[in-house]
Amino acid sequence: MQVTRYKEARPYEAAEHYDMQCLRLQGKEATNTDTIWIGLSHLLPGAQTSLKDAGVEKIYVVISGEVTIETTTESVALGPLDSCRLAPGEARALFNRSGAPATILLAMPV
Repeated sequence: MQVTRYKEARPYEAAEHYDMQCLRLQGKEATNTDTIWIGLSHLLPGAQTSLKDAGVEKIYVVISGEVTIETTTESVALGPLDSCRLAPGEARALFNRSGAPATILLAMPV
């Protein structure tokens, strides 16, 4: 068993993520995983990412606050415990357009 305590989770840099703190909870350098890694991001009001795609599937779960996820064809605001799946190659941008911080969980293949 490999446990990552939140207070010991290490930050990581994510390109083109603005006003966000990203923490690695599982996988990559945090733990030995075979198939996925899990990240947790805190978004300040006004935080955003660029519209970019990835060659792998992504799953987002909003933990607190409100996060808007936009693709090239749609936009959806997600609240606590709402989730969405993005297909491999589907470009997305994240926005915190609210006046309060938000937290989102990311799961994606290694």
